[in-house]
Amino acid sequence: MKIVKQHVSKLIVLILVLTMIGCQRNTGHGQLTGSPNRNRTAVPIPHGMVYIPAGFFTMGVGSDDPTFSFTHSPRVVSISAFYMDETEITNNQYRQFVDWVVDSIRRRFLSEVDPGTFLIEDHLEDDYFSGVSRLNWNARPRRWTPEMEEAVQLLYVPHEERFHRRREIDVRLLNFEFTTFDYRAAAQRSEGEIDRRFEGIHMGMFQTRPASTRSRAGFVRREVVNVYPDTLAWLVDFAFAYNDPMVRSYFSSPMFDHYPVVGVNWHQARAFAAWRTQMHHAELARRGLPMIEHYRLPTEAEWEFAARGGLEFNPFPWGGPYALNMQGCFLGNFKPQRGMYTLDGGLGPMIVGHFPPNDFGLFDMMGNVAEWCIDAWQDSPLGLSDFNPVFEWNATPDCGPAMRRKVIRGGSWKDFAENTKVYARHFEYQDTAKSYIGFRTVMTSMSSDRGNNRRITSNVHRR
Repeated sequence: MKIVKQHVSKLIVLILVLTMIGCQRNTGHGQLTGSPNRNRTAVPIPHGMVYIPAGFFTMGVGSDDPTFSFTHSPRVVSISAFYMDETEITNNQYRQFVDWVVDSIRRRFLSEVDPGTFLIEDHLEDDYFSGVSRLNWNARPRRWTPEMEEAVQLLYVPHEERFHRRREIDVRLLNFEFTTFDYRAAAQRSEGEIDRRFEGIHMGMFQTRPASTRSRAGFVRREVVNVYPDTLAWLVDFAFAYNDPMVRSYFSSPMFDHYPVVGVNWHQARAFAAWRTQMHHAELARRGLPMIEHYRLPTEAEWEFAARGGLEFNPFPWGGPYALNMQGCFLGNFKPQRGMYTLDGGLGPMIVGHFPPNDFGLFDMMGNVAEWCIDAWQDSPLGLSDFNPVFEWNATPDCGPAMRRKVIRGGSWKDFAENTKVYARHFEYQDTAKSYIGFRTVMTSMSSDRGNNRRITSNVHRR
């Protein structure tokens, strides 16, 4: 027994020595070399996006256009590099989001009947989808039971609400739950006492925010959003107009798959961006790749910078003061004259990418559908920073109408050319859906050598 203890003691000493040697090697043999084994694998440009390089530009309009000069006076701002969807989000792309929500709800109903098949216990690796992370997405029941059929029927419109005997998904149930972290609230100085666990320690960034040492729960925002587009917007927006076919077909018919999604309010656009982030992060984690920034709506400054395509002091994305080229061809989808919607080749929204892109490779930055921005509306953005400016305000249902206004940019198929210029500013209420408002998403780029400038950016450090 004594010999065994001696061997165990020697083994422990050997393990400690090897651990110390390993630690010395991982710390650069006592030298400052930085943390080892950092995954610097470059993540490809997200599908359907284009790279917008960092730069500065004159945001706004000068005295040459008095219509907008009072609300959008010129000033020079700088913008970080980012990726942007090359077109507006289409019906088919948004339908992928809706189908995912439908599938998750169906599986949740089935999990109440057969939890052993449709739930994964203590599976933390896939904890990316808030509220549904325990669902088994690969589950296939061995036998379809009457109880399962009864559970699935809960997803459809009740019999007394059906017409033409059609079984349709009850879109009122299509709610997506996600969480966000309010960094701006966390950054505010706070009063209170530091958590007792950290007494006597200089807490760095928490020193002026003692309340943050107790719990982060106060900064986590939980949101539940119904994701189905408001197809009735086609009737609400145009009184005494026969748009019933658009109500029935614009979002559901395959003929409109590649048209921009409309009838989506500001909250739904943000929910789509959160879902897209979760989907992409889950795939990157599965492949062992580093995480990327979140998808989101563009800031007003980012949108204008991207729309200009690197061209300063031009009212349209292609440069120049005219909405037609020298041959008299239209360069965007807008309302040429009163009642003449089809003069530019389309009656309402047109298939995305129909007209040529700007110099950044972005399509439909003028007309087609107006696009949501993340910014809250203010009459003039002059008071904002000149470094990645943004004006955010998370309005609650208790806030007045003026506090619920969000910026929309680009104009739409129902607007005259004057209202589709790159500096034209408009607003809409965040909980309102329109048949002429859609959106596209962006993601901040962390790569400084993306695009045309692929040279190594440091004379000391190599990637």
